[in-house]
Amino acid sequence: MACQLPYNFGALPKQFSSYETSRVVILPVPYDQTTSYLAGTRDGPRAIITASRNLELFDEELERETYQAGIATLDELIPIISGPPAMIKVVEEEVDGHLKAGKFLVMIGGEHSITLGAVRAFKKRYDDLSVLFLDAHADLRDNYQGTPYSHACVGRRIREEGVFLIQAGLRSLSKEEADYISRSGIETYRARMMMERSSWVNQLIDALSGRVYLSIDLDILDPSVMPAVGTPEPGGLSWYQLIDLVRDVACRREIVGLDVMELCPQPGDISPDFLAAKLVYRVLGYSLCP
Repeated sequence: MACQLPYNFGALPKQFSSYETSRVVILPVPYDQTTSYLAGTRDGPRAIITASRNLELFDEELERETYQAGIATLDELIPIISGPPAMIKVVEEEVDGHLKAGKFLVMIGGEHSITLGAVRAFKKRYDDLSVLFLDAHADLRDNYQGTPYSHACVGRRIREEGVFLIQAGLRSLSKEEADYISRSGIETYRARMMMERSSWVNQLIDALSGRVYLSIDLDILDPSVMPAVGTPEPGGLSWYQLIDLVRDVACRREIVGLDVMELCPQPGDISPDFLAAKLVYRVLGYSLCP
């Protein structure tokens, strides 16, 4: 019988990818019902997993093989098309089950709206949870295109869960969102300020509680680095600026779970898919063993 490459994150053999023995689970959620500009993030999870099968699994920066903690790739969640609240509920229940099993959960999307379901599940487990929301957009609208559960509203819905929310990388927002930030006092670190100063890093980490859920919308990166997103914005972070931020947070706080969202694969260009896969692996490495 011919030797077959496993179809899972990292193309790992069974001894490092079975659910029972793995510390980490990868949850693919191919959902993009409220995407408002370029659709296609439903194809993001599969592209990330496909690219991950070609990753070098010795992390040259961390100088270790993170996969040895065990990484189980779950089946894709079936999209619920009755509306975002039902999908968010499915995500919450799925994540809750894996947290009860003691797993470190990594969700890969899919649009950013479903982060709300994951945060709800983590909030049940961690009373002191903070959410570090890395995104080019504020996502703080009260309602967008007829639903309060649009990807453009997810930050506001997370805030309403009573979770401490910090935003970083912001460089696009509406007047409504700017007013909400002023009223609510949400700590917000705009991309231009992050580029021009260095003092913000300690301030951001000091504000986080001991346990952090990390949510990364790939459009936090500059489009020159990550063009494959539904709503690209100029002026984003570089690869190393993002990695340095994650490293500094992981060194001083416990990252208890994470998601990497909004990859919108572009035919003929596999480099964004590979970047997303490597980002998942690198952030996972820092989260498990900073």
